[in-house]
Amino acid sequence: MKKTLISASVASVLTLVSFATLAEGPSFYGRLDLSATSSDEGTTTQNGKEGTVLENNFSHLGVKGSEKVADGVEVLYQMEFQVENTTQGDDAFKARNTFLGLKTNAGTVLVGRNDTVFKQSEGSIDLFGNFNADIDRLVDDQDRVADAIWYYSPVIADLITLNATYLMDDNYEGSDEDQYALSATIGDKKFQKQNYYFAAAYNTIGGTDSYRGVAQAKFGDFKVGGLFQNTESQSTDQEGDTFFVNVAYNLNGVNLKAQYGQDEGGFGKYYSNSVDATGTDIEVTSITVGADYRVSKSTLIYGHYAMYEGEHTDAVGVKVDLEDDNIFTIGARYDF
Repeated sequence: MKKTLISASVASVLTLVSFATLAEGPSFYGRLDLSATSSDEGTTTQNGKEGTVLENNFSHLGVKGSEKVADGVEVLYQMEFQVENTTQGDDAFKARNTFLGLKTNAGTVLVGRNDTVFKQSEGSIDLFGNFNADIDRLVDDQDRVADAIWYYSPVIADLITLNATYLMDDNYEGSDEDQYALSATIGDKKFQKQNYYFAAAYNTIGGTDSYRGVAQAKFGDFKVGGLFQNTESQSTDQEGDTFFVNVAYNLNGVNLKAQYGQDEGGFGKYYSNSVDATGTDIEVTSITVGADYRVSKSTLIYGHYAMYEGEHTDAVGVKVDLEDDNIFTIGARYDF
């Protein structure tokens, strides 16, 4: 009797384990990223404060998953929230990428809130992304939008993907033009299938018309890349080019990084936080060097120094130097 009971119990446990292994369910994930930063002017810090501050670098919680509903048809879902519990203020949560989608042999369609395909076209070129040296300190149209539809084509010839974001007009009253973004990517931004990545993208969301080209390649322990973007306002004469070039080198697990950027458009956060009104003949330069090291699969420690300087011609025609900003940051990230 006891042997029969034990056998039945073992069989039940094995059945449950096998079912759990085979079942497609949601996965819970998150990130806690905190750093200490010293800034001369606070033009690029997350909270806009100068001096020595603590920064929450987009810590977040989320749940995502997929479920096969028919042959060749899969439902996708994700809900993600930015967590602000470590910073001042009462807003503990902010909206991040949240969508419901359908994946078929004809491609993937998502509906909800997500990064535009223009922003996604950056691939992994942003070596200091989500920090106070993110490329959006110089370049515009790094947008996350809601009430929109995304389409991603299947990978053509195991190489090319065509993508689009379209904002629903009736959710954006006051816009006289269709708002959408298009991109085409070649290669693999994670360098798993190919050692190169190229992208071309166009954006007409958020009051600007922008064109972007991205190139990045891996050579052994080196990664080199570059981004060029032209941005033009839809309502004023403001227009200009922005570019970045960077290199990363893996030295026995320590990821050494250096990046140079130059901007003539004035659409980025550094320029807009430095002046009260837009000038002309804008010239902004940034240099960032840093390193990160993965202590374990889940834990990353990092540090970087970023320098920003620039000048422009003000409304009365006088050439004016912008306030230089020097930013030192050290921090840690834990993913789960």
